[in-house]
Amino acid sequence: MSLLHGILNVVYVFMQLFTGAIGVYQIIMSVFGFWHRKEKVIHGAKKRFAVIIPGHNEERVVGPLVDSLKAQEYPAELFDVHLIADNCTDHTADVGRLHGAIVHEREDKEKRGKGFAIEWILERFQASGEQYDAIVMFDADNLVDPAFLTIMNDKLCRGHKVIQGYLGIKNPFDTWVSVSMAISYWFSNRMWQKARQNLRLSCSLGGTGLCVDYPLLQEMGWEATGLTEDLEFGVRCVERGVIPIWAHDAKVYDEKPTDILSSFRQRLRWMQGHFHCARHHMVPLLRQGLREGSLVKLDAGIYLFQPARFLILFLTSIMMLLQISTPKDTVMAQVTHLLPTDFWVGVNVFMYLQMPIALLLERVNWRAYFGLPILPFFLWTWGPVTLQAFFTKANRKWSHTVHKRAIRLDQMRSR
Repeated sequence: MSLLHGILNVVYVFMQLFTGAIGVYQIIMSVFGFWHRKEKVIHGAKKRFAVIIPGHNEERVVGPLVDSLKAQEYPAELFDVHLIADNCTDHTADVGRLHGAIVHEREDKEKRGKGFAIEWILERFQASGEQYDAIVMFDADNLVDPAFLTIMNDKLCRGHKVIQGYLGIKNPFDTWVSVSMAISYWFSNRMWQKARQNLRLSCSLGGTGLCVDYPLLQEMGWEATGLTEDLEFGVRCVERGVIPIWAHDAKVYDEKPTDILSSFRQRLRWMQGHFHCARHHMVPLLRQGLREGSLVKLDAGIYLFQPARFLILFLTSIMMLLQISTPKDTVMAQVTHLLPTDFWVGVNVFMYLQMPIALLLERVNWRAYFGLPILPFFLWTWGPVTLQAFFTKANRKWSHTVHKRAIRLDQMRSR
C-alpha cells in the first residue's frame, strides 16, 4: 500500500467515525423534539419594545409586515416600529410611512447590509436617549403572528434575555424549491430548535423574529456585521453564559426563494458567514465546554463545526453508497466497511424519517407531504453549496435577496 493510499484511508476512517458520531448525535437529540406543550402566558404587558426592520428596496413587501405588527395583541403604546430604509432607490421609505412605521433613511455605500443597519439604528437610539426594554428584529419580507410580542413580553418577564421566535414560511407551496425549504424549516423548528429548548440547550438564532434584552445589548454591543449576523451574536451570547431560548409559539413567517439558483445564492451566503464565524468561535466554544463541563457550549461548538445540519445527510448518504458499492474482497473495503452497512442505512433512514414525523408533529398542510419525494435531491444540493462556501469563505460582500410576493397574513391563513 502506498503512503498516499494509507493517508487517504486514515482520512476516510476519520470521516466515517466523525460522520457516524454526528449522525447518531443528531438522531438522539431529535427525539427530545417530540414533546411540546404550549406555555401559558402568565405576565401582563410590561416591556416596551423597539421593533427594528432593516430593509433595502423592499417596497413590495414591507407594507404587509408593518400592518401585521400594528395588529399585534399588545398595547400599541408599548412598542414602536422602526423601519430602516437602507440605501434604498425605490419607495420603501414612503410605503413604510404610509403604513405607520417610524422611518429612518440611511445612506452608506461602504457599510451596506443588515448588520451595519442594525448597528446604526442602535447608535441612534443611544444618542437620542430613547428608553426601551427590548429590541425585536424582523426582515422586511416577514409577517408576524398577532401574539408574538405578548409571548416575548412573557419570556422577558420570566428572566430570559435572548429569545428566538418560530421561523415559518409564508410561501411554502409556490414551487418544489420553496416546499423543500419549508420542510427543512419545519424539521429544524421541531427536531432541532424545540429539541434543544427541551434539553435547556442554546437554540440557534435565525436572524429574524429575534428578541434581545436592551440593557444586555447595550452592554455587549451588536458587533455583528458579517453575512450571518444572527449566528455571530448568538455565539457571543453563549460564550458569556447567556443562553438564547426558543419560543415555539411566537411565530414569524418568512418568504423563501422559488427557484434553485436564488436558493443556492441565499444558502451560499449563509454558509460563507457560517464558516467565518466558526473560524473565530468554534475552538474557543469547544475548549470552554470541555473545561467547564458545559453541554450548552459543546453543543454550540458542534453546530459551528458542521456548517449545515443537512450536510450530515449528504455525508451519511455518501458513506452508505460507498459501503454498498465497494466489493467486500478489496483493500478499500477494509476501510469502507469499518462501520457496517446496516449502520449507514439505519442512520439515513432514521434521519429522513424525521422529516415526515416533523410534519405530523407540526400539523402542517397535507400538501407538504407531496414534497417529501423530491426532498432528498434538495438536501443533496447542500453539498455543493457548502463546498463552494468553504472555498469562498473570505467573501464578506453582502448580497440582497429580492422579494416579490406581497402576501398578507389573512391571505396566508386562507391558503
